[in-house]
Amino acid sequence: MEPKADIALIGLAVMGQNLILNMNDHGYTVAVFNRTVSKVDAFLNQEAKGTRVIGAHSIPELVGLLKRPRRVMLMVKAGAAVDEFIELLLPHLEAGDILIDGGNSLFEDTIRRTRYVESKGLLYIGTGVSGGEEGARHGPSIMPGGSPAAWPHVKEIFQGIAAKVEDGSPCCDWVGENGAGHYVKMVHNGIEYGDMQLICEAYNLMKVGLGMSADEMHQVFAKWYDTELNSYLIEITRDILAFKDTDGQPLVDKILDTAGQKGTGKWTVISSQDLGIPITLIAEAVYARCISALKEERLAAAKVFQGPASKISGNRDQFISDIRRALYASKIISYTQGYMLMRAAAKQHGWNLNYGGIALMWRGGCIIRSLFLGEIKKAFDKNRDLSNLLLDPFFKKAIKGAQRSWRKVVSTAARKGIPTPAFSTALAFYDGFRSERLPANLLQAQRDYFGAHTYERIDQPRGQFFHSNWTGHGGTTASGTYTV
Repeated sequence: MEPKADIALIGLAVMGQNLILNMNDHGYTVAVFNRTVSKVDAFLNQEAKGTRVIGAHSIPELVGLLKRPRRVMLMVKAGAAVDEFIELLLPHLEAGDILIDGGNSLFEDTIRRTRYVESKGLLYIGTGVSGGEEGARHGPSIMPGGSPAAWPHVKEIFQGIAAKVEDGSPCCDWVGENGAGHYVKMVHNGIEYGDMQLICEAYNLMKVGLGMSADEMHQVFAKWYDTELNSYLIEITRDILAFKDTDGQPLVDKILDTAGQKGTGKWTVISSQDLGIPITLIAEAVYARCISALKEERLAAAKVFQGPASKISGNRDQFISDIRRALYASKIISYTQGYMLMRAAAKQHGWNLNYGGIALMWRGGCIIRSLFLGEIKKAFDKNRDLSNLLLDPFFKKAIKGAQRSWRKVVSTAARKGIPTPAFSTALAFYDGFRSERLPANLLQAQRDYFGAHTYERIDQPRGQFFHSNWTGHGGTTASGTYTV
């Protein structure tokens, strides 16, 4: 039989099924396979009934359905499953064929897999896909990287099914070599952690501090959606707060306050530590989920430890406005840190990342899509070499306008005993970043005192290191220097 499928997709979970249907809607014939082959027939008889989707019950059958160069996309669980399918596919493919991993793989695995697959004469793409079930079905954000030679062969399909911004530009473009696509998706997920934590802290300040009901907070988030905070996460928070359980009570109030995670936020923090980049807000968002998981310990601690009365008095509407400004300023810090991390990773791995293009890819389809990302794209369009978002005139002005409210919210939360780790660390980062002098001089003296780790002097050129005999009976030999 003459091969007639444009692309194959392996993995019929929610994301895989919806991407297949999206591709079908855009005129592409998709061949599908699943390790549990009964799911193939179930999909063809239900969700894909009446479409051009073709089912396969084995890897050889799947490959035989494909036009050349063969394009096979994996939508399977990150980790060993990806490697297993690569090994299953390789014997049936030939030079120039393309393997695509669309899962949430660790970028280091993608670097390794790209090298391995290329050594076999094939091409490899590791692509981030964001937007959840709805995005996959109607237009996700797609962030591909890997073998550059593969991009022309998937560009039309990927950009065709991707979300589009107002002028029709697709939220998909080539990111860079080897693991660049999955790295950018990882940072996207880290920023997503931060955005969600900031919104939760705003919610908690209103609920615990101001004593507001879910319906009242729904109205606040509905208003915020029409401001500079316009975003998908604000939109769904608005809707969640209005959603009622079967008894007419707000469902959100009945949900257990313990949060899970799949690992991409943790990976982002680990990468930041490897690169020495302070993504403090994302780190606090990850740790906030960790502390939420200590539910039984928190219940016990709540019976033992007392704090101040949490009620926030004064002008409620004004404080809600202060929370909005603090949320916006903290959001700016989160994206600033995320972009700092991507810049450091690009330098480390030799990636030529298009930072404005990344903002465009995140502008639609993905979980962190927002009006705000348009301003990031403008910032990099004006200055491609912008070293830090905080130095862009728009964001400098935004931070300046929010600073008084931001400080008021953080200090009020501290006085009232309401935890705001993300708001607080965002402000601490900003104050550290704008400080001409920090107390690290004392820290370096301490390190030199106990470990002879040396220090630099303000009255000598950078790069010259000194050691002092602090006690009068220490030696003159110094340790080697290192950077964090």
